[in-house]
Amino acid sequence: MNPAIAESAQAPLTACSGSSSAGTTIAAPRRNIAVDAYRGLVMLLMMGEVMQWAAVSHAYPHSLFWRILALNQSHVEWAGMSLHDTIQPGFTFLVGVAMPYSIASRIRKGESFVRMVVHAFWRALLLIALGIFLRSTHSSMTYFTFEDTLTQIGLGYPIAFLLAFARPRWQWTALGVVLVSYWAAWAIYPAPGPHFDYAAVGVPPDWHHNFTGFLSHWNKNSNLGQAFDVWFLNLFPRKQPFAFNDGGYLTLSFIPTLGTMLLGLAAGRWLRASEPAIPMKRFLQAAAILIAAALLLHFGHICPIVKRIWTPAWTLFSGGVCFLFLAAFSWVIEVKNRRGWAFPLVVVGMNSIAAYLIAHLWEEFIINSFHIHLGSQPFAILGLGLQPLLVGIAVMLTYWLVLYWMYKRKLFLRI
Repeated sequence: MNPAIAESAQAPLTACSGSSSAGTTIAAPRRNIAVDAYRGLVMLLMMGEVMQWAAVSHAYPHSLFWRILALNQSHVEWAGMSLHDTIQPGFTFLVGVAMPYSIASRIRKGESFVRMVVHAFWRALLLIALGIFLRSTHSSMTYFTFEDTLTQIGLGYPIAFLLAFARPRWQWTALGVVLVSYWAAWAIYPAPGPHFDYAAVGVPPDWHHNFTGFLSHWNKNSNLGQAFDVWFLNLFPRKQPFAFNDGGYLTLSFIPTLGTMLLGLAAGRWLRASEPAIPMKRFLQAAAILIAAALLLHFGHICPIVKRIWTPAWTLFSGGVCFLFLAAFSWVIEVKNRRGWAFPLVVVGMNSIAAYLIAHLWEEFIINSFHIHLGSQPFAILGLGLQPLLVGIAVMLTYWLVLYWMYKRKLFLRI
C-alpha cells in the first residue's frame, strides 16, 4: 500500500554480468522475501477487518477466545496497543526499510539525484491524493482529511527520502530532533483545565481514558494537534465546519510518523550492509532499547504511549515492535531458510497497493455478490453467530485469489 512497493526491498548490488554507468558489472538485486512476507502480514491484518471478530464475540459473549480476537481486531481506545494497532506502524516502518534498496536500484539504473527527488515528491502527492480519494468514496463531496495512513506517509515521505542520503549520525539526529521538538511543542501548549468542556469536542461523558497532571497535555481532542486541525482543515471546503475527529486522529501526527519511517530506514540500511547475513543482534537490541525507552516515558509520566495521536513514546514503542516483527520474519525465512509457508503472505506483500485498494473499494461489492448469487444460507451453516466470520473468510479468499492472479501475471501496481 505504500511507497515500499514501488521498489520492494531487495538485496544489495553484487558483481555480475551487465554494466553500470561507471563500467562496473553488477547484478540485478534479489528480493528480500522476509520483508515481502512482513508486508503481506500487515496487509492481511488490515484486510481481515472484514471477518468481523467483534460481531462474533458479541454473539458468544462468554467466549474468552473470541473476546481476545475481537480486542486485537480493533484499536485500543487511547493508551496501549492491540495487534490491530501494529498495522499503520508496520506500513510506515516498511516504507523506511525499502528506501535504501529503492535508492540503490535507481542509482543502478543511472537516475540522477534531481530526478529521484522529483519522483519522491510526485509519489508523496499521489499518496496524499489517493488517501483523500479513498476517504471520500462515501461522501457527497471531497472529504479533505490528512490523518489516513496513506496521507500520513505521503506528508513525511519526501523528508525521509532526503534524509536517506545523509550519514547515519544525521539520520539519528533528525529522529531525535523530530521527537523531542514535537514532544516539547505539546508540553508547552496549554493543557485542558479542570472545567474543560470535553463534550464540545466529541468526548463522551463515560470516557475514562483522560490523563491527569502533566500527561493531560495528551488528552483526546484537547491538545495542540486538535487546535491545529480546527484551523487547518477548515481552510478546505467542507459540508460543515470541522470541530473534532471522532477517533482523536490528527494531521500533525505525520511528524512523529516520520520518526517511524526513519527507524525503518535504519533497519533497511542494516539489512543491506550485512547481506547475506541478517543483523539479528542489532534488530533485537534496537527493539529492546526502543520499547524500554517508551515504557520509561509512559510510566514516568513524561509522554504517554498513544497510537491515535502518534505520541513520540508511541513512535518508539511501535518502532520496537516493528523491529521484533522484522527480526522474526528474517530469522525464519532468511536464517532458517523456511520460505514455503510465507508464499501466501508474499503474494499479498508484493502487491500491497493493489491489496489496499481492493480492500477499500471491493468489499461491499463482493459481499453483495455473494448474497445475490449464493444467498445467506451457505454462510449460516455453522450458526448465525459465525455467519459474519464465514462471509469474511470468503471475501478474504476472493481478495487473495485476485492478488494471486496478478502475481502469476506479474501485474504489480506501483507509485
